[in-house]
Amino acid sequence: MKNTLLLLLLAFSSCYGQTNKKFNLDFETYNPFIQLSKDWFKWGDYPLSVDTITVHSGKFSGKIKSNNNHNTFGSIAYRIPANYTGKSIKLEGYMKIKNVENGFAGLLLRIDGNREILAFDNMENQNIHGTKDWQKYTVKLPLSEGAKTIFVAGIMSGSGEAWFDDFVLTIDGKDIQTLKEIEKPILKATLDHEFDSNSKVNFPELNETLVTNLELLGKIWGFLKYHHPEIGKGNYNWDFELFRMLPKYSDTKSTSERDQILLQWIEKYGDINICKDCKETAPEAFLKPDISWINEFGMSTQLINKIKYIYKNRHQGEGFYIGTDGYERIKFLNENHYYSMSYDDSGFKLLALYRYWNMIQYFFPYKHLTDKNWNTVLKEYIPKFINSKNKLEYELACIALISDINDTHATTSVGFSTVQNIRGKYYPPFRAQFIEDQLVVTDYYNPELKDVSNINIGDIITHINHRPVQSIIDSISPYYPASNNVAKIRDIAKDLLRSSKKEIRLDYISNHQKKQHQLPLYIESDLNTRWYKWTGEPCFKLLEDNIGYITLEFIGKEDIPNIKETFKNTKGIIIDIRNYPSTFVPFTLGSYFVSDNTQFAKFTYGNINNPGEFNFKSGDIITKPDETYKGKLVVLVNEDSQSQSEYTAMAFRSGDNTTIVGSTTAGADGNVSSLYLPGGLLTRISGIGVYYPDSTETQRVGIIPDVEAKPTIKGVKEGRDEVLEKAIEIINNN
Repeated sequence: MKNTLLLLLLAFSSCYGQTNKKFNLDFETYNPFIQLSKDWFKWGDYPLSVDTITVHSGKFSGKIKSNNNHNTFGSIAYRIPANYTGKSIKLEGYMKIKNVENGFAGLLLRIDGNREILAFDNMENQNIHGTKDWQKYTVKLPLSEGAKTIFVAGIMSGSGEAWFDDFVLTIDGKDIQTLKEIEKPILKATLDHEFDSNSKVNFPELNETLVTNLELLGKIWGFLKYHHPEIGKGNYNWDFELFRMLPKYSDTKSTSERDQILLQWIEKYGDINICKDCKETAPEAFLKPDISWINEFGMSTQLINKIKYIYKNRHQGEGFYIGTDGYERIKFLNENHYYSMSYDDSGFKLLALYRYWNMIQYFFPYKHLTDKNWNTVLKEYIPKFINSKNKLEYELACIALISDINDTHATTSVGFSTVQNIRGKYYPPFRAQFIEDQLVVTDYYNPELKDVSNINIGDIITHINHRPVQSIIDSISPYYPASNNVAKIRDIAKDLLRSSKKEIRLDYISNHQKKQHQLPLYIESDLNTRWYKWTGEPCFKLLEDNIGYITLEFIGKEDIPNIKETFKNTKGIIIDIRNYPSTFVPFTLGSYFVSDNTQFAKFTYGNINNPGEFNFKSGDIITKPDETYKGKLVVLVNEDSQSQSEYTAMAFRSGDNTTIVGSTTAGADGNVSSLYLPGGLLTRISGIGVYYPDSTETQRVGIIPDVEAKPTIKGVKEGRDEVLEKAIEIINNN
């Protein structure tokens, strides 16, 4: 037995790799848990892997592969703190490519500051494509003093395969592996590991008093996390300070004892100097900080005054737990993922709730738009989190909490493995959507599977495994975060026919006849689920009656001059954004439809110096073009139009002669911010607020069409695009 264990450990060590290098730029340290080389991560859409056969040297190389001829990309990337001085930085590396078409492959080097990209090169201008054996390539950039992060990567767009190996990064000619980093103070918070594997927290039986006290503690804990100067400086591991506090606090017998414990706890972290830079909340602030909860718990005057004093003299600037990125999005920092937490550990489960509630309380730009009063949510979920019995119940509690912010950006796909496993890895061979409130088969991912499916386009599915479709929707709806109902139903439709088994029973209606069928399912990689519509044709074409048509799903920036030239004399242009644009076009293409400088959006940004304050800043403006399109513009939207799609529709709406046609969009606009919860659960929120220039909301509301047009079951059966037909009708009716 001992020999077997030793062999397993040796095998794991060999698999994980052995290298003494500071950075794993040669891909030689392999991490089997992520199935990539250690510390490498994914950018873009394409699958990544580690190759052990095709290598330049050593045992491993990084690989990108895609069979899709569309205008997106995949990248295998590595992040290095810019803790070095120098004038120039150079990335060298080896790359091999095979059948790279409709795109390019290259090395990528990017230098980021606090709030902006300082320098960038991905070799796109070298147009490297086709098939090439291992060759050495070089990217060189200036290294400015404001650099905070260095990204190195291999990148590929279009279709084909690309391998990367033996990256070397040098600063002023010296290998970064040998350079000494700029010495930075070691923050005390990073040295505290007492509770890494166990919070050592056990709660007595929950009652109303204890739940109320835990609600108060959660609000004070989060307030101190983002306001107390000593915590902002990184002098305390605030997660573990909670665990130290909880046992004594949970046993309090009276309000006065509770308040005394809280006062002693706060005073433990030292005196706070008068803040000369702290500013009062701007009178014109769109959202103002809310600490009204201090008056709701019957706290002593002394404790209330202590909290008010801390607020008045709060931490300023980027803190240990909070900052901003180059796009002024809120960035959550130094949040331990606790991958190995035990799901019977009440301390970690309560920490997850406290962490998320306070992130939303202080840094979510749309907190005022949630269905529930956010101040009441914390107390509601305390029993749900503490009493969750296993990983599944914990994940479901987290998803339900996340759903309560009513934000379609709030993804729950990464880390929620138990829920995803129950939903299943097998998918139907066709797409089903809700048309006229019925679950309707609308298209096949793989046409060759139509015969085995035994179901026709336009058929209505009524029961799944003997359960009515509506009954299933009602039971799972709380676990699908969404800004509005159209986005929720869209996402539910994608999962209704998923299963952990290889087939499901369907009851359906075909040509007014009730039928049943055991439907075979397939793993997602065997289905063309994402790009099944792509035919390799250009993203634009001329329709009958001299009308131009553009789909943004596959548009490239190189297409835009051709579009303007081809369509300049048409009587109308239809832009289809019932998809996610592959290229950012609000300014490059949007300028074609305005006759003067035109503001089409404005934004709210969080203030890390005053958590909870959001202010409007100057909106985006489309500049006056050299030539304005003279015909009609019709923009197509529906529930698949989300985020960048909605922002792009706002830009086009500002055109001189624009009509939005379709149905309400997903209602999730604004750059996203990512956050982790204990257990390695990754989710996101809309990180900035997006509004029309007159302050009209887009979040949750979506883009409201000027002319409503939706598919019908009859139209689906006939293979018609009724929304496109309505657009053509509008252009033809002068």
